[in-house]
Amino acid sequence: QDYTWEDHGYSLMNRLYPDVGQLLDEKFQVVYNLTYNTIAMHCGVDTSVLRRAIWNYVHCVFGIRYDDYDYGEVNQLLERNLKIYIKTVACYPEKTTKQIYTQFWRHFKHSEKVHVNLLLLEARMQAALLYALRALTRYMT
Repeated sequence: QDYTWEDHGYSLMNRLYPDVGQLLDEKFQVVYNLTYNTIAMHCGVDTSVLRRAIWNYVHCVFGIRYDDYDYGEVNQLLERNLKIYIKTVACYPEKTTKQIYTQFWRHFKHSEKVHVNLLLLEARMQAALLYALRALTRYMT
């Protein structure tokens, strides 16, 4: 059974700590929706599909999968070096090196790479919260 932030985590967090769920949700939404509508040198690009792929890949790395998402998008949109970078930063941050950082998206601006970092760190935080809140839900029922 799916345990999602939108359907379960948000409401439990608000029940346990009033207003914290709202603050966390706003934080997740700001990072998730952040865009300049550019990719490398291309302007006016809808980056929502890419942002969703990065977010869902981070959740997938932590064992959270969504039935309504086509994970083929992840393989289409995220090159191997980017996947390696995401997994390293999310799971083994102490092993992150400048070399791994420079190997993905070589023609992209640093601001775009920073946005990838923001996405993966917020997605990681949400994944951790989902595990903790799910455990609390099981304990409470």
